[in-house]
Amino acid sequence: MYIALDGMGGDYAPLCNIKGAIEFASETKIGVYLVGKKDILLQEIKKHNLSIEGLPIEIVDAPETIQMHESPSVALRKKRNSSMHIAGKLVREGKAQAFVSAGNTGAAMSIGKFVIGAAEGIERPGIAVAFPNKKGSRTVLIDVGANVDSRPRHLLYFAVMGHTYVKEILGTSDNPKIGILSIGEEEGKGNELVKDTYPLLKMTKLNFIGNAEGRDIFTGDFDVIVCDGFVGNVVLKTAESLGMIILEMIKEEVNKSLVSRIGAALMLPALKRFKKKADFTEYGGAPLLGTKGTCIITHGRADERAIKNALKFASEFVNHDFNTKLLENINNLIPPELLKSREEEFSGAFNGQ
Repeated sequence: MYIALDGMGGDYAPLCNIKGAIEFASETKIGVYLVGKKDILLQEIKKHNLSIEGLPIEIVDAPETIQMHESPSVALRKKRNSSMHIAGKLVREGKAQAFVSAGNTGAAMSIGKFVIGAAEGIERPGIAVAFPNKKGSRTVLIDVGANVDSRPRHLLYFAVMGHTYVKEILGTSDNPKIGILSIGEEEGKGNELVKDTYPLLKMTKLNFIGNAEGRDIFTGDFDVIVCDGFVGNVVLKTAESLGMIILEMIKEEVNKSLVSRIGAALMLPALKRFKKKADFTEYGGAPLLGTKGTCIITHGRADERAIKNALKFASEFVNHDFNTKLLENINNLIPPELLKSREEEFSGAFNGQ
């Protein structure tokens, strides 16, 4: 197994990417293609007294870098020699089995969708994020931004992706409970997309239990909640912002008095456990599900620990043969008549548009 790591992506690249790759390769003996400007990568290794000698790490030169502010189209059309594009190409050519990047999220999604490409039987890949819930498990929300405009059929496939992710990778349920994000739990509530998707999910062999409301993302009553990427991305960014604001407000209140500081000190072990549950560096990143090779998009603020965990996360998808399991679930959980209509609709969409 080899994982292609975008060595230049992220706020702390390339040093943290190099360190994360070294730690990962040292612990697992799994190969890493460290993709980036070769002279800069070698300079950083030498400057910080690091070594990749004896490790399954190969530096792949990429003379260009995708900046955080650049549009995804730049990665695809104008910077084909970028670290992100070359890393994706390594997966497409079968030289690597997974792609990991902490760089420009939109560009990474584009690389996953158009350079690596969608897996057999998948119309559109979707990004899945696993939120911690009050039952001590995690609830997967998909899609959170790969597709801002989705059709009912896309949400149907997102549900199977989420089912496979929960069962095969997270291992939190053998029969994941599936819901669709709406404004009410009753059938018939929601916009046209939700109303049209609901009967499709009922026709499958998935454990579909109906509409989920926003609060259900954190209650643990659902294992997977599907939505279109526009709504999902708004939810994700809102949750991230709320988490940061709550932490800031707690710190502000704690520092207001000696009693509060003493109380906080007594609660420190519990606070550390809570932080670990919510810390993105623990989980590595968000998978773009439905691509030909594993694609993990991690946070731009990823440090060496987050990079190591993202690489480890990617290796789990490869070890579990995720795409094979996903294809099996598509064929086993979606009725043949829906699979057939998918082919006809997909063909018609190309012919008509």
